Amino acid sequence: MTSGPVVERGEPGFEQARVDRIFNRRLTSRQPAAVVRPTTEAEVVEAVRLARSRGWQVAVRSGGHSWAQWSVRSDALVIDLGGLHEMAYDDATGIVTASPSTRGGAELAPYLAERDRFFPGGHCPTVGIGGFLLQGGQGWNARGWGWAAEYVVAVDVVTASGDLVRASADENVDLYWAARGSGPGFPGVVTRFHLRTRPLPRHVAHTVQAFRLADFDEVMSWLHATHHSVADTVEIVALTKTDRALGPDPVLLVTALAMVDDAAEADAALAPFRSNPALDRALLVIDSEPTTPEAERARQLEDNPEGHRWAVDNAWLTGPATTVVPAMRRAFTTLPNAKAFTIWFSMAPLRELPDMAFSLQSEVYLASYVLWEDEADDERCLGWLEGAMADLEPVTVGQYLGDSDHTRRQAKVLSEDAWARLQQVCADRDPDRLFVGYLGDPTNRNGWD
Repeated sequence: MTSGPVVERGEPGFEQARVDRIFNRRLTSRQPAAVVRPTTEAEVVEAVRLARSRGWQVAVRSGGHSWAQWSVRSDALVIDLGGLHEMAYDDATGIVTASPSTRGGAELAPYLAERDRFFPGGHCPTVGIGGFLLQGGQGWNARGWGWAAEYVVAVDVVTASGDLVRASADENVDLYWAARGSGPGFPGVVTRFHLRTRPLPRHVAHTVQAFRLADFDEVMSWLHATHHSVADTVEIVALTKTDRALGPDPVLLVTALAMVDDAAEADAALAPFRSNPALDRALLVIDSEPTTPEAERARQLEDNPEGHRWAVDNAWLTGPATTVVPAMRRAFTTLPNAKAFTIWFSMAPLRELPDMAFSLQSEVYLASYVLWEDEADDERCLGWLEGAMADLEPVTVGQYLGDSDHTRRQAKVLSEDAWARLQQVCADRDPDRLFVGYLGDPTNRNGWD
């Protein structure tokens, strides 16, 4: 028995523990065998050993933001890491250590800002760093600064045998490789991340342009032709959402966020957006206006409210604007309600990835986020998302694990070589399949091919 309380199925408090801290309130019916919430690494070790002794598989919960609710798995022991709390910064190395459930924007960011440091965590400030980093970590300015997983210098891991080990470029290198991109396929429980940090940007400025959806084709075709030439200090996102300050209808927003040293550098980096051919028809233009990371996170929090039912899907897109823009049209111009939004995220020009499990990307990332409150809207909202993603399939190379739900749609998430390598790591480290792995059909293929 672990020193942390184990709540088994059928016992008082089990249902609350089953879905504790789960962000998506369109809750799964999957029933774990039990839930444990350790408060120390030693208790995590004991929990893994308990699962093996009881014949249970192990599922792990860090931040609870997985849309598919990866941590709620039938007949498994859920190890909920919400009780682990650690943040420590080393001035000499610039490395911060943190527990998996640490919220990247709400906790880690202000902690580092006090030390004039920055980590490219998740855009939504309540996302925990655990699942975010394991699946690659599409954080702030990924096109220029790289994936957040590239900042992982080491992880502390409880293995399937119940041993606590450290994995880095120098030891347990197979686990270190897998911990940067395999997501819920990782064969272990990460209890601590060791992360390289960056200097806090000295000047942050944004450009925002708002357009009617009638301008979608022209604006997005221009953006496809332009984004690869923008300075890599700029995060580029286009999105459709309903902004009540601009009217009752959805609008297309082109946004660019420069995180640089001074106002002159920001002004130069954001200059390409002044060439937008539809600028004279814009409903709103903000040009290189100073902002703050805190203000940007606050906007993200408004778009990602608690207590809602969610359906999310995504695609890595490739091809010329003449094929990609029409394929995106339904996802951008027919949102099912006033809370839903679709984003277009630039990764151009593509950087060569380091040797890690995360291995699939393209120059353009698209994700649609549908949120609602009434269960009666489930079928309509899910149907809209399915249709929008179907339109994208001809120009889709795969998808990002972080915004996926493979119980509803299969898509490729790793390169073929990385997928084969991961299977070998899992066979070596977890031959008895103690850890639950991926939801759905784990074949790493695009289901429509």
